[in-house]
Amino acid sequence: MYRLLIIISLLPIIVSMITRWWMGKRLLRSVGIRGCRCDLARWLPPTDGKSIVRRATENAADFGRDLRLMALAAWLTDDPPAAKARANNRRFGAAVPPLATMVAAFALLVGKLPVMGVFAALFAAIAIAAATSLLGLPAELRAIARHASRVRKDKSFPDPDEEQAVIDCAIAHAWDAAAPPVIRWLQG
Repeated sequence: MYRLLIIISLLPIIVSMITRWWMGKRLLRSVGIRGCRCDLARWLPPTDGKSIVRRATENAADFGRDLRLMALAAWLTDDPPAAKARANNRRFGAAVPPLATMVAAFALLVGKLPVMGVFAALFAAIAIAAATSLLGLPAELRAIARHASRVRKDKSFPDPDEEQAVIDCAIAHAWDAAAPPVIRWLQG
């Protein structure tokens, strides 16, 4: 029974790792290194101190990160319940695997669960976190798309190719951050 649970749990874990690499890391490494120039008067970075763009010339990955942060901030004001649900989903994905590991370890110590059961519980917790995180991602991607259309309308970037690279990097950052922390830690 534990082996079956491990095998079933591997599917969402592997899907999460592959999508994080394909849709996130790979794009950030290829498109994110492109140098971009923007009009800082039109580009309004987030004021919460998380912005890393300080000048008009940065790489697309840095602008994309700030675009994602701006989109999440706008989403929080436009649709607070949905944005808070996504934030709670992320916290769930961060908390469940460590808590499940602790519970399984204690169950192992008191003799209620075999070693294979501990591994099954750990894999199941990571799989649940990965699945819920991936299922909540489309709402975040829609928020980024809405904010990207505002950036296009404002013409913050004089070059449309640079603008598209920044938008692609913002989406890639969302895919990269969608994986639970344990999967991000495993993938590096």
